[in-house]
Amino acid sequence: MVDGGELVKATERLLEGRHGRLGAAALRAALVDLYEFWLSKGATAAGVDTAEPGVALVAVGGLGRRELVPFSDLDLVLLHNGNPDVAKVADALWYPLWDARVGLDHSVRTPGEALKVASEDLRTAVGLLDARHIAGDAGLTDRLASAARDQWRRTARKVLPSLAESIRLRWQRSGEIAQSAEPDLKYGRGGLRDIGVLEALALAQLTDRLSEELRAAKELLLDVRTEMRRELRRDRDILGAAEADLVASELDLGDRFSLARKLSGAGRAVGYAVDVALRSTEEAPRSRFGRRPARTPLDEGVVLHGNEVALARDVVPAKDPALLLRVAAASARTGKPISHGTLRTLADSAPELRAPWPADARNSLVELLGAGEGLVDAVEALDRTGLWARLFPEWGAVRDLPPRSPVHSWTVDRHLVRAAVEASRLTTTVSRPDLLLIGALLHDIGKGREADHSELGAAISLQVAARLGLSTEDAALVSAMVRHHLLLPHTATRRDISDPATVTRIVKTLDNDPILLELLHALTTADSLATGPGVWTDWKARLLADLVSSCSHAMHGKGLSVPDPLTDQQRDLVAKAVSSGHGEVQISAEGKVVTVVLAVPGRSELLAPAAGVLALHSLEVHTAILRSHDGGRAGVFTASPKFGSLPDTTLLREQFARAVAGTLPLTQRIAAKERDYATPQEPAPAKVLWFDDETSGSDTVVLELRAADRIGLLFRVAGALRRCEAEVRWAKAATLGGAVVDSFAIAPRTGRVDSAWRDRVTEAVLNAAS
Repeated sequence: MVDGGELVKATERLLEGRHGRLGAAALRAALVDLYEFWLSKGATAAGVDTAEPGVALVAVGGLGRRELVPFSDLDLVLLHNGNPDVAKVADALWYPLWDARVGLDHSVRTPGEALKVASEDLRTAVGLLDARHIAGDAGLTDRLASAARDQWRRTARKVLPSLAESIRLRWQRSGEIAQSAEPDLKYGRGGLRDIGVLEALALAQLTDRLSEELRAAKELLLDVRTEMRRELRRDRDILGAAEADLVASELDLGDRFSLARKLSGAGRAVGYAVDVALRSTEEAPRSRFGRRPARTPLDEGVVLHGNEVALARDVVPAKDPALLLRVAAASARTGKPISHGTLRTLADSAPELRAPWPADARNSLVELLGAGEGLVDAVEALDRTGLWARLFPEWGAVRDLPPRSPVHSWTVDRHLVRAAVEASRLTTTVSRPDLLLIGALLHDIGKGREADHSELGAAISLQVAARLGLSTEDAALVSAMVRHHLLLPHTATRRDISDPATVTRIVKTLDNDPILLELLHALTTADSLATGPGVWTDWKARLLADLVSSCSHAMHGKGLSVPDPLTDQQRDLVAKAVSSGHGEVQISAEGKVVTVVLAVPGRSELLAPAAGVLALHSLEVHTAILRSHDGGRAGVFTASPKFGSLPDTTLLREQFARAVAGTLPLTQRIAAKERDYATPQEPAPAKVLWFDDETSGSDTVVLELRAADRIGLLFRVAGALRRCEAEVRWAKAATLGGAVVDSFAIAPRTGRVDSAWRDRVTEAVLNAAS
C-alpha cells in the first residue's frame, strides 16, 4: 500500500511553489502528472496490473479531462471483467486516499454495469465521455470509452429535454456568471459545467465544436478557479470580492474590477451558446417529416415561429428601423427567445434609428422595458449581437462594469435592466409609466467615469431622451430623475423627515413638481429592489412613503388636464348625428396611424362600441378623447394596427354602426381574441385614483385608471362604467408602451356621488382591468 500522505505533501509543495511558482495552466498540468503518477503506483501496489481477469483504473471528471484544479475531488472508476477479488483491489486503492482526506468520488463496475448506469443517469452518461486510462488493462478502458461515446451519440437527442431541464434548474440555484458580483465559476450559468454541456453536445454531433471565443472563456474560467483555490487552500467555486484582487494580480489582469468584466464577458458568451444550442437541438425534431412549426403574428412584421420569435416572411428589415424594437418587445412580452437567424438578419441589415426616433419606435421601446422578467433575456440577446449598442451607444461604459459597493448583486448594466424589470411592476403607481421605465434604464448610466455619476448621468440621459424623440419637457423630467435618483433614499435614511425644513428642501430641489416626486418614489423602490437582497426593507419603505407624503402635501399637487375641445369639423359631425338621429363616422389615415371620429346623438352609447370595434380589428389605441357638444357626443381615437395592415374602412364603418345598435357580439369576440394573444407576463396591479372635477359641474368626479394594457381593456372599462350607471362626461386615454393612463369624468345617472358609489365603481373598473 502506498502512503496517501506523500501525495498531500507533494501537492502542497506544488501549491507553495518551492521550486518556482507555476502559472495556472502549468499548475493544473503538474497536478495531473502528480496524481497520475501516484495513482499508477497505488494501482500497481493494489494488484491492478496483475489481476485476472482484466482490471483497469479509469479517471473521469477533471482528472479525466486533464483539467485538475487544486483541491478537486478525484473521480475514479475501477473497471473489471467480473474479477472476484476486485473489492480487495478497491480497498487497497481507496483507503490511502481516504486516510489522507483526499476527496474521492469512486465506483467499481464492469463495462456493462457502467453503460447501464449511464443509460439511466444523465450525469454518469456525460461523465463517461471524459473517461481516460490510468492503469491496468488499457483495452478494457478503451472498450468502455468507445462504447460510452457511441451510446451517447445514439441517445443524446432523446435525453435533451431532461438535460435542458437539469441545466435550467442548476441556473436557478446557482445564478449566472455574467453580470454577477460573486459568480459561481463551476455551476453558474455560463460556467465550466456549461462548457462541459457544449462539449458533450458537440461530441454527439448536435452542435459545432467550441469556437475560439468559447475556448478562451473556458481557459479563463479554469485559470480563475485554479488561482482562487490556490489562494484559499480549499475547494471553492464562488469568487468573492475578498479574493478577487489576489486572483486578478496573479493572472496579470489588473484589479478585481478588470477581472470581473472579463469573467462577465466569458460567462455571457458561454451562457448564450448554451441557450442557442439547447434551442436548436430541441427544435430540430419538430421539423421532421415535413411538419412546419406554426407561425402566429405577434406584431407588425414579427411572428412566433414554433417556440421562437422570428421575422414575418415578407418583412424587409432594411426599410423598417423600428423592427428591431418590435422583435425585442415581442420576445420580452411572450417570454420566447429571438431566433438566432433573426438576430443575424437584424445585425446584418437593420438600419440605424435616426434621431429623433419615430413614435412607433419609442412606443416599442417602452413596451420592451415594461415587459417584466422577459426584458433580461431580450436585452442579453440584443447585446450579444451588438444590436443593443446601436440603440444605446452609451451602454459600452457600463457593460459588465462591476459594482463598487458590496451590497450590489449585479454589474451596472444588469442592475439597470433589473431596475427596469422592477419598475415595470410599479407602472400603475405613476401617471407617466413611460418616463419611469426610461428613467430606470438610465439612472446609473453615468457610472464608470471619473465624475459624479448622478450629474454626468443627467447630462447623458438628457441627450438620450432627446434622441428617443421625447418632448423637451419629458426629456427634462427624465434627466431630473437621473440627477436626483438618490435624493429620496438618502434623505429618508439620513435626515429628520419630520423637520419641515427637510421637506421644504426637497420640494425646492424638485421645483415643486409632484409628477417628478412620484416618479422618484417609484424609481427609488425599483432601484433598491434591483440592487440586492435586504436592500429594500419595510422600514425603508415606510420612511420613504412618509417623506413622499409630506412633500406631496407641501406641493398641493397639480390638477388633471382635461381633453382639448372638439375642432369645428368634429362639432359639425356631432351636429349631423343629432340631426340624423344615428351615428356618424369619419375616418382618416396617415401612414399606419388611423384617426376615427364617431359622433352619436344624445343618450346613445359611444365609448364601449367604439373601443370594442377598434380592439376587434387589432387596432392599438394610443389616445382617446370623448367630449359632449350641443346634444351629442364625439369620440376621437388615434390608433395603429398591432400587426398587419389597416382594416377596411367600409367594414369598420359597418361594424361601428352595428356595435352602437347593439347587434354586434363584441364581448364574445374580444374574449376569444384575448385568449389567442394572452401573454405569460404578470402585469402590474391596476390602480384607481379619484379627483375632483372643476370643469363639468359639482356632480362630476374624475376617475383615473392606471393599468397594464391589454386587448379590449378600454371596451371592458366602458362596460363596467355603464353597468354602474356612470355617465361619462368626458374621457382622455393614453397608451404608454405597455401601460395605460385613462381618465374619465363621470357622474351617477341617478343619485349622487358618495363613498358607496365610488367603491362600487372602483371594484367594477379594477375587475375589468384584471
